[in-house]
Amino acid sequence: MKRLIIHGDPGVRRDAVIEYDGEQKVLFQVTRNGDWHGPDEVQLWCVMGDADELEDYEQRNFIPHWLDVETVDAEDVTVKKRAGDLAV
Repeated sequence: MKRLIIHGDPGVRRDAVIEYDGEQKVLFQVTRNGDWHGPDEVQLWCVMGDADELEDYEQRNFIPHWLDVETVDAEDVTVKKRAGDLAV
């Protein structure tokens, strides 16, 4: 699992599948920052990982502050699936 900071908005939400660094990753969490008083463009702070790490994420078997952090521009992320099913 890693934290991924996306500069810009590629149009993804929670449970999205992206291709990053040549591998497919799932976005377990997406936090949108910078809409009102932030930088010129929005930033998405995501927790991403492989599909088999979903159970560890749901049970919080990780420490968020110790995750490796990577940054990328929105143009460098290939979106395979924009989001999971909406819970209404």
